[in-house]
Amino acid sequence: MSDAAPPRKAPDQPWRTEGTPDEPPRRPGGRRIRGRWWSLLLTAVIVFLLAYVGLTYLSPGAEPTISYTEFSKQVDDGNVSKIYSKGDAIQGQLKNARDNPEGGGEYTKFKTQRPAFADDALWQKLSRHDVTVTARPVVQQRSLLSNVLISLVPIVILVAAWILVARRTGAGGGAGRMLGRRAPPKPVELRPGTQRTTFADVAGIDEVQGELDDVVDFLEHPEAYRSMGAKMPRGVLLAGSPGTGKTLLARAVAGEAGVPFFSASASEFIEMIVGVGASRVRELFAEARKMAPSIIFIDEIDTIGRVRSGGASVSGHDEREQTLNQILTEMDGFSGSEGVVVIAATNRADILDPALTRPGRFDRVVNVSPPDRGGREAILRIHTREIPLAEDVDLARLARTTPGMTGADLANLANEAALLAVKRKQDQVTASDLSEALEKVQLGAERTLVMPEEDRRRTAFHESGHALLGMLQPGADPVRKITIVPRGRALGVTMSTPEVERYAHSEGYLRGRIIGALGGMAAEEVVYGVVTTGAESDLETVTNISRGMVARWGMSERVGRLSALPSDAQQAYGLAAAPHTLDVIDHEMRRIVDECYEEACRKLRDHRSQLDALAEALLERETLEEADAYRIAGITRLTKGDGA
Repeated sequence: MSDAAPPRKAPDQPWRTEGTPDEPPRRPGGRRIRGRWWSLLLTAVIVFLLAYVGLTYLSPGAEPTISYTEFSKQVDDGNVSKIYSKGDAIQGQLKNARDNPEGGGEYTKFKTQRPAFADDALWQKLSRHDVTVTARPVVQQRSLLSNVLISLVPIVILVAAWILVARRTGAGGGAGRMLGRRAPPKPVELRPGTQRTTFADVAGIDEVQGELDDVVDFLEHPEAYRSMGAKMPRGVLLAGSPGTGKTLLARAVAGEAGVPFFSASASEFIEMIVGVGASRVRELFAEARKMAPSIIFIDEIDTIGRVRSGGASVSGHDEREQTLNQILTEMDGFSGSEGVVVIAATNRADILDPALTRPGRFDRVVNVSPPDRGGREAILRIHTREIPLAEDVDLARLARTTPGMTGADLANLANEAALLAVKRKQDQVTASDLSEALEKVQLGAERTLVMPEEDRRRTAFHESGHALLGMLQPGADPVRKITIVPRGRALGVTMSTPEVERYAHSEGYLRGRIIGALGGMAAEEVVYGVVTTGAESDLETVTNISRGMVARWGMSERVGRLSALPSDAQQAYGLAAAPHTLDVIDHEMRRIVDECYEEACRKLRDHRSQLDALAEALLERETLEEADAYRIAGITRLTKGDGA
């Protein structure tokens, strides 16, 4: 299945494209950003001036200036070889180096100034000591052209470093980005032999697929809708849990309709520089309009689409809000005839700004839920198309034991099973590989933990208590596997999954789940007379279920038929109801849990022999599958409905 993210068109664009034409239309002239050109020119002028001054006046090799007295002394000593004079300014060169009496070390070339009042018969002295008076300067000065060329060297180095950084930032258009110019988008071609994602690659969410079929039909036959005066929804919001296939659905819509697909994560529009995100949004919508009909997909839109606050930010402008405002403006600009459909995905539709979901923007909200049993089986078949399966693999049975798992979870399950088969040097993936992969995905990898025999025995009775009550209690979920192999944070695990898909739970079913969860603690008390810390996660489950029964689902006569603690207020327990109501909730929760615990202990005492048999089998074999567990307990496996 082609489920890899489509490639980006160019490194400087925060979106990826799929299905664009080989030769996209050239971008219009547009607005050129000249600010960076002026800044580059100003930088070059400053560098030039600094280099010129440094090379001209601060050159370390410049000849020293000596006093005229020192010059006369060197002439009298016969140490001057030649001089050059221009007016009263004199340059010269010594035959032998001398120390500068004014400091600065030794010198051979020098310059000095003859005073206007001097009357020392200089020419006679020079002639007497055979000093050559030249017509050219002793120290050749660089020409203006040489100074310009030398001063340009730092600028050349600066530009070369600029281009090098730009190329390392991203090939193709990198230098343009550094100079403030965006390179035009380049066409993207899929890898040879690959095909675009279609509805054939999507399974388990048929009802959602049905809602998107009219989007595909609109993109394929827009004239039919225009002739009827109908307008397609400008935006479709896919809301659902992570891993349910929202991105895959958006790509399938584009692939099914055969239109270009632009995808980006909302966080990729956000930058530290205010205004960059809004600019990128404008460019994305402009590209989509030029290639219409097309689809724009924005993932995790809640990153920029959260409810806007009333107060201004510290800087006065919030980059996130500017980006959101630009998206709203662009969607308002659709007249319905451009043929551009915006699809967005989020895990938190409840925190989105109301302006996003009003008619005219994302006016169609599609909830993508985890698949049911049939959907999970279809998803498993898609993800195992390229995996060789052994004859003992029953995907229908595997689908029954994976309730609540999303498409991404099932894909990970199939991949983990294939990895196990490779490690075991097998030619096919067996049912054992899939079972072990399921344990690894749900519970974590096995831990090489050496437990004392007493702790190991206590763990065996703890897990046997869970399992036996799951077999005996009519409202509890059937037992699929029991193990005392440490996995993750657990020392042992009892896997129980419902026989049928449940969408509404009765009070009897919830009590059965509480009794099953308390089975481990009850078994420890029945066998050893004490309880240990191994029931921590079980008690968390019991607390959540009992709180929901009393405070949310109206299963307590004293609290009544009301939602005293809404689900989003559980984190702030104690703030959503009056103190007296909270006391009643606490009392009712304790009553339900105490009744379930007494029933769990009574059933385990009545079936002590079966509890011992399961514990001994676990100590011997460490892991019991469903059929073996029911056989050892001596309980007939029956199909169970929702117990009352």
